[in-house]
Amino acid sequence: MKKFRHISIDMNEESSDINMNISNNNHPNIFDLPNEILFIIINKLNIVDVFYSLVDVNERFGQLVLDPRYIENLDITFMTMNSFYDRTFSVHEQVLSSICENILPKIHDQVKKLSIDQHSVERILTFNYSQLYSLTLVNFKDEILFQYLINYSILRDLLMQQITHLNIDIQNDKISELSEMSSNIFVLILSLCKRLINLNFCQLFSCQISSISIYKLPKTSCTSSTLTELKINVAIFNDCLYLLDGNFDCLSKLTINVKRIRYKPSKIYNWRKLPKLKCFSLTSINYTHDYDEQIIPLLRRMINLEELILFLSVIRVESTFIGGIELNHQVLTNMPHLNKFVFSINTGVLIKNNKIDVPSNEDIQHSFIGREYGQVGSYVHFEPRRPIDEFSVNKVKAVVKSHIYSLPYQFERFLHLNNSFQGGMFIKVRCLTMTDTYPFEHQLFKIISDDFPFLKELNINNVKPQKEKQHSSTLINFPHLNLLNLFEAHVDYAEQFLVDTNTHLPCLLDLCIEYESLVMVTNNFTNDTTRLYCAKLKVLHIDKPFVRSKHFDEYFPLSL
Repeated sequence: MKKFRHISIDMNEESSDINMNISNNNHPNIFDLPNEILFIIINKLNIVDVFYSLVDVNERFGQLVLDPRYIENLDITFMTMNSFYDRTFSVHEQVLSSICENILPKIHDQVKKLSIDQHSVERILTFNYSQLYSLTLVNFKDEILFQYLINYSILRDLLMQQITHLNIDIQNDKISELSEMSSNIFVLILSLCKRLINLNFCQLFSCQISSISIYKLPKTSCTSSTLTELKINVAIFNDCLYLLDGNFDCLSKLTINVKRIRYKPSKIYNWRKLPKLKCFSLTSINYTHDYDEQIIPLLRRMINLEELILFLSVIRVESTFIGGIELNHQVLTNMPHLNKFVFSINTGVLIKNNKIDVPSNEDIQHSFIGREYGQVGSYVHFEPRRPIDEFSVNKVKAVVKSHIYSLPYQFERFLHLNNSFQGGMFIKVRCLTMTDTYPFEHQLFKIISDDFPFLKELNINNVKPQKEKQHSSTLINFPHLNLLNLFEAHVDYAEQFLVDTNTHLPCLLDLCIEYESLVMVTNNFTNDTTRLYCAKLKVLHIDKPFVRSKHFDEYFPLSL
């Protein structure tokens, strides 16, 4: 909820008097505010709380809460974050009963968009939603959702006769690839929804990146003559080619997250042009060797594209970085109608000899000048030693990395940040991965905390100890960080973050760490300087099984 300066709303459960405390000690009644302001405030609140708490305050509040502009988009879910990976969306039983008995009978025929979770579906869908066109199903187990799609006639009738916009979220329990059942659900939805225009299949929440595999299915399994927009996570690049193989007659916008961009020879795909595709977004968080062989040929088929979004990490051997000149020549010159290009592209060039001419950051910046890219950020990083885990090519003498990205930065992820990072403001980033063969020092983390103010997930891959162990008196603040992943990090980074005089982590819920590092930084679970954050942790992700001692349970009283 947006906070208004010097104003707080205090609601007394035993009275309808709602007071505002203002800094000059005046206490006007909230009912003195005009309806327009009250409506703005109500729209900032969760609709479930509003229904349960405000409908019966008085007649005026009841009219505001049941205003058709407010209730037409009805979200009857309430997210509770038990830990970073464990989130529930169910409404409390008493609240749900009140909504079903007192609210829905009055408004069901005015609802146009509806969001429900697995535990409330049967109670909510018993009403006739005559204007409903958009349905969001949140946090369903795949086998339960499949049974609903097969056997629950009310849901089936809605999907077949009314729904044009459908959003699906399936529980994944941290498994990166969904079950075969999820693929069957995707196929069944396409079969059922005869009026479907817009489908979001498992892209509702950025923290869940599970994917399905469909490329081995018969071509006739995944078809739609009405679908114009699709958001989906798939396993490999073949799945992307499968979706663009003439299965969707009207598809004009595809937002696809590919777990691994690698091509498996399986069957011959249709490589004709894609004139109906207007918007294409391709995301993959893993490195790929197939950029030149697979991605570029696909992009060249999109001759009428108006919007292109690329989030990629590319490996090349004794080649050059992806820059402005190459993007213009290989991609943009084939898209005369393109008016929006947003990108974040990491390139890792493997060097086997010393003859390659490595461009500087100035060279990369110069490659974008005069080509209508807008503002572009970039940096170049040289590592004379081969990283152990990122690349698997033998006889590599060095790795040179570059990162180019359009500004302002538009993505929720920022990958492979290293010591050559140039700084900036990245207010949309929620997940950051830092990787280097040189140590990360205290000052860099101070820069990161300032430049990524809303970070929720931080992954550090660095096995080198810090050199500047004498940290400054400046306390580094990560006010929103929920998950800290130190599986691939030296113990110094555990000290950097878990010692409460170094870093402020008020919202930390999950810690991923090697057991030996945990024992060391906590001094066998007795160190008072790390006790504050450890006592608040909800979940510990440890690299191997271990026996929980008495000291451990006392040190981590809330952890699972």
